[in-house]
Amino acid sequence: MTPETFRRLALSMPEACEVGHMGHPDFRVSGKIFATLGYPDAEWGVLKLRAEQQEAMVSAEPTVFSTVKGAWGRGGATTVYLPRAKARSVRLALAAAWRNAAPPALAARHVDKAQTRRRNRASNAKGFGRRRTTK
Repeated sequence: MTPETFRRLALSMPEACEVGHMGHPDFRVSGKIFATLGYPDAEWGVLKLRAEQQEAMVSAEPTVFSTVKGAWGRGGATTVYLPRAKARSVRLALAAAWRNAAPPALAARHVDKAQTRRRNRASNAKGFGRRRTTK
């Protein structure tokens, strides 16, 4: 994954915006940071996850996700090594970080829409929701 792909995925989150912070870009929802890019260098991103989310991501893909050292890491800050990262994994992790930072009402609307889209795709795949023609 390239830094541009990470940026595009972060900005695809509802109401996300990019702002400069401490010499590198960060991504925010309602003024709260959920991800940064370029720390510790251009090949890395950082996500603000909860401890259990961080543990799950690091356990699932230890060559991609790692805990930031020190107190920030204990608080859920998680690095993403972009050259090894796959879009699907990063999209899932970014969505979790976004939900953690988003106002509850916005996060609930986003989750509800995503669940509805998944249900609709599953129903259409099974043939439900299609019009039947009669002879």
